[in-house]
Amino acid sequence: MAIQWYPGHMTKARRVLAETMPKQDVIIEVLDARMPRASENPVVTELRGSKPCIKVLCKSDLADPEITKAWLARLETVDNVVALAITTDRPQDARAKIPELCKKLAKHPSGPGKTVRAMIVGIPNVGKSTLINTLMERKVANTGDEPAVTKAQQRVTLKSGMTLYDNPGVMWPKIEDAQAALRLALGGAIPDNAIDYESVALFGARFFLAKYPERLKARYKLETLPDSPTALLEEIGRRRGCLKSGGVIDMHKAGDALVHDFRAGALGRISLESP
Repeated sequence: MAIQWYPGHMTKARRVLAETMPKQDVIIEVLDARMPRASENPVVTELRGSKPCIKVLCKSDLADPEITKAWLARLETVDNVVALAITTDRPQDARAKIPELCKKLAKHPSGPGKTVRAMIVGIPNVGKSTLINTLMERKVANTGDEPAVTKAQQRVTLKSGMTLYDNPGVMWPKIEDAQAALRLALGGAIPDNAIDYESVALFGARFFLAKYPERLKARYKLETLPDSPTALLEEIGRRRGCLKSGGVIDMHKAGDALVHDFRAGALGRISLESP
């Protein structure tokens, strides 16, 4: 199953990025800590060039902590890149660390009239608006569980005087890596109406059976694990009452249950890829 999603407004968003990014001192790229590589936009990498960058791993409270540590080390092997993992329950970490890192990375000298200009970028539904609200200490950007909540670029000024640009989430025109596309769909970066739930859920079921079997047992109260992804969805469907007429398992609803349990962190701290 090929998953592709590139609505028309993203062409405009990419153009705005290309026009605005050269004027910035630092780029803040927000990644999903559960899948840092899949959520890293090659368009941003291309436009950024050698400009200093902070890779912020949002949702790290949902990701496997040991794998997140490994990702932070890997990301910082790239020149001019600093990596940082943040959680929603400790906003003070982002407020304390990100502005200071921006000041250190900015190449122009500080002084009267000199303010750091930073841009927040990333794919849809990865946590950009939540981060900008955290840094501003008030709501200035809309947030939501669906991709593409932010529709236009906005500029705000932090208490420190730093100028921050927030941009709509931007995908790239064609996702070449089918596995990465499935991770993005499973994590919620692609709208539900653009994916086949059963296929995405089967991908998730296969991964969880292989990497996090005990989490499945605990969540769905299973004494033994089913022997295939399809059998796992069927068992979830039975236990959740996802039935059609005649007692047939509704695989779409069963898949919906598994996908949303993962997104909500009900399965525990899970990373979808390792460096």
